[in-house]
Amino acid sequence: MLSHLTGMIETMNDTDGPDRVRRLCLALPEVTERLSHGEPAWFVRGRRMFATFADHHHDDRVGFWCAAGVGEAAALVEEDDQRYFIPPYVGHRGWLGVRLDVPDVDWDEIAELVVDAYRAVAPATLIAGLSGGSGSAT
Repeated sequence: MLSHLTGMIETMNDTDGPDRVRRLCLALPEVTERLSHGEPAWFVRGRRMFATFADHHHDDRVGFWCAAGVGEAAALVEEDDQRYFIPPYVGHRGWLGVRLDVPDVDWDEIAELVVDAYRAVAPATLIAGLSGGSGSAT
């Protein structure tokens, strides 16, 4: 199931960051896109949001927020605070902010973060359908 994400990543160029995130999210099972707080957001089965663009503060930064595993967001921010941050409003619930306007964006890592965010909110039946799915959220 996830092998098609790798092929998708290889065909994308570095100038379409937000579009890449959109395509990665929409490639996952039963994901829909709609506006939430004025920004595009992605939901599993139309209910549980797992990722959103974040420009409602109009700070001229390109990035997105996504659900993250317990402790994962803090560890990534500690590792690289120019690339990752704890977003307002949802950071206290374990969400991660990811900047796309930094040099050398690692799209394989972005794809992993998107899949991990999906796994964090998707029901076990959908997670089980993913390649390498354990049936539980990570």
